[in-house]
Amino acid sequence: MPFLLIAVVPFTLIAALAGFVAAAGYPAADLALCGVAAAWMLLLYRWRERPFFFAGLLVIAAVMVVRNPLFGLFTPVPYIYAFTMLRWPWRLAGVGLTAVVSGLAQASPAPGLLLPVVIVAVNVVMMGTTAWVLHLADLEREQRIEAVARLEAALEENAGLHAQLLVQAREAGALDERQRMAREIHDTLAQGLTGIITQLQAAEQLHEVPDPWRRPFEAVKGLARESLNEARRSVDALRPAALETARLSEALADVSARWSALQGIPVRVTTTGTVLPLAPDTEFALLRTAQEALANVARHAGATRVGVTLSYLEGEVALDVRDDGKGFDLSRPGGGFGLAIMRQRVEGLAGSLRVESEIGGGTGISACVPWRPE
Repeated sequence: MPFLLIAVVPFTLIAALAGFVAAAGYPAADLALCGVAAAWMLLLYRWRERPFFFAGLLVIAAVMVVRNPLFGLFTPVPYIYAFTMLRWPWRLAGVGLTAVVSGLAQASPAPGLLLPVVIVAVNVVMMGTTAWVLHLADLEREQRIEAVARLEAALEENAGLHAQLLVQAREAGALDERQRMAREIHDTLAQGLTGIITQLQAAEQLHEVPDPWRRPFEAVKGLARESLNEARRSVDALRPAALETARLSEALADVSARWSALQGIPVRVTTTGTVLPLAPDTEFALLRTAQEALANVARHAGATRVGVTLSYLEGEVALDVRDDGKGFDLSRPGGGFGLAIMRQRVEGLAGSLRVESEIGGGTGISACVPWRPE
């Protein structure tokens, strides 16, 4: 439709006017003005300065109307270009000036001054109102398009977050199940076998084992010790891979180095205080907190460097992960599934998780857990 209005209607109208002028025997100057108008409209396809093009076209239309009010029939052409080419508020100015030219053509036969002024004013008010209404419609349409685009982006983001949530939920569920199984083996099977061995040793100390009983007695003790060793190996196998052969500080350094190599962001890992052996669930929770914090940095922060600090304090151990990224507004609702998982892990050990951030000032995540020996 815009192509039809710009490329067909104006040239059809000027050709019809030129034919009428020639057939009616009007002066050659009128026919020449039609040619000038047609030539000027052809410039549209070469001239990118559209406001100046429109101004020239409006001057030509005004000259035509002043010379012959019949050319008021040409004024729909400037209206077309004003509505299709000019941006707001230039569109309103173009429509208003075109309404003046059109009103002058309509008022040319009217006697006196008052009636022509009224005719021009009516034209300006009517066309100005039309331009304003169409502008409001354009704004509403643009808002709808923008809202649809935002909705599509939000749906796409939600789909990504949903997939991420499922992955993290499966990972968290698997890790929690591993920890639960480790605790169950440690607290029930291993403790029970330890009790059996202790009771057998106590029986040996209280009474000498008769010879007929000694062989099965030793077999029971050996079987209990072997089962206890297997239970302990099972508990160790359920620990995170990074903690199988290293302590927490070394595991943090290894995890951070691999993350830095993958993301291309330098990470500085620092350990302060006296390094002490920690309970496996404490090491596990802090290691996973560091991994989740680094994952959030990679996804959201846009950071150039990251610092990871493990602090052994009196009665507690603290983990800090800080970046120099863009930060975020802590007052906004939500906070992400990753933060919820980190908080759940830390608070499950009677600890606390604190998040500090500001727009443009980076983000810091601090996890503090009461110290419990291994």
